[in-house]
Amino acid sequence: MLSCLVVNKTGYFKNSDDFLRWMLEELNLSWQGYRKVRGQVHKRIRRRMEELSIVSFDRYRQYLEKHTDEWEMADRMARITISRFYRDSAAWDSLKEIYLPAFAETSLNAGRSLRCWSAGCASGEEPYSLAILWKQLIMPRFPQAKLEIVATDADDHMLGRAEKACYSRGPLRDLPVELTGKAFEKEGISYCLKEEYKEMVKFLSQDIRKEMPEGKFDLVFCKNLVSMYFRKSLAVSVFSKISKKMRKGSLLILGNHEEFPLDEIDEIKVLDKGRNMYIRK
Repeated sequence: MLSCLVVNKTGYFKNSDDFLRWMLEELNLSWQGYRKVRGQVHKRIRRRMEELSIVSFDRYRQYLEKHTDEWEMADRMARITISRFYRDSAAWDSLKEIYLPAFAETSLNAGRSLRCWSAGCASGEEPYSLAILWKQLIMPRFPQAKLEIVATDADDHMLGRAEKACYSRGPLRDLPVELTGKAFEKEGISYCLKEEYKEMVKFLSQDIRKEMPEGKFDLVFCKNLVSMYFRKSLAVSVFSKISKKMRKGSLLILGNHEEFPLDEIDEIKVLDKGRNMYIRK
């Protein structure tokens, strides 16, 4: 059992939150974003300390300072992997009814494929939601239009789950029933995505802080990642690089409770504040 009051070089870690605040600051991550999901990270930290037979937060801090490669483990422990299909449904409805048909027509007129990027894709719920919408609702109207979906994440374990594409009922609860029935097959207690949808998505192991996929994109999802979990200076740097990956007139979608640093990056402007959609000028 970890001590509730632990001495370190600068004073006291009064509790596990104090230690997590310190760790996140060292990783250039934002405590504010982690407040509601910090329990997941606390469990990982405690499990790791038990693996190392470390009995206090102070000792673990000392271990991190002595073994610099342990920071890679700390960074992995700080990753939040909560996701679901059709999350923030109002934005998906707008894509379905307005923007995807418009993009399909534009790409056909330009004689090229429509390119979409899902950043921080976790176990694939977001890019597969796009694949399902496209195949079931857009392709019948624009059969000649081509869609390329690139999905990136820094967590190889989550990417392995994404490529397998079998889910419990929970992550599917927001996806309209008529779309679910056509896209999934029931296998025991799991819902497994049909191969025709899986093959539409290309998954890449990338840390958005260090690497981004090649080429320009018409649609970028960056939901509940950069603005939520990165400290502002890092978020501005990453968003600036994302904006350079976007074609003129392309769309960026953030999570409902996130904000884009419009005062720092003037290439991007608000398209639909209620749905947290932005457009590249």
